[in-house]
Amino acid sequence: MPILQGFEEVSITAPITKMTMTVMDTRVRFNKATAIALGYPAYVKVLVNEKTKQVALEVCTGRDANAVKFSKPEGKQTASVSLKDATLVATIREFFTLKPAPEGEDSYAAVPGKLFPEQHVVVFDAAGAVAGTMKRRGRKKVVKD
Repeated sequence: MPILQGFEEVSITAPITKMTMTVMDTRVRFNKATAIALGYPAYVKVLVNEKTKQVALEVCTGRDANAVKFSKPEGKQTASVSLKDATLVATIREFFTLKPAPEGEDSYAAVPGKLFPEQHVVVFDAAGAVAGTMKRRGRKKVVKD
């Protein structure tokens, strides 16, 4: 009887953490886990299904029609990816109702994603969105007296 009979190899690849799309008034943000899951693609296509209210990211090349610049290479992508194209944001925003946020905060909808690794696609379903507000990031506006 072989000594290792019944043993299984321990997978040392890190599991993919939760992929999230965050929709705000002026931008759509994808967390770093989304870039990792797709293999840090330089370009993606953003697709929408208006009937099911789903958004998909599909890896593509920069030469493809409607390619959107997405991630930096592995090791260089240190944070989430924000897309600010007005047409893109407006199209995705139609799937969500963002409530007015208090002064100094942004209203958002966070949507979990599902990876389809064989097709190099992540799908985000608006039905799974969680709404909320968060404090604005970045530089604070200076109030002059």
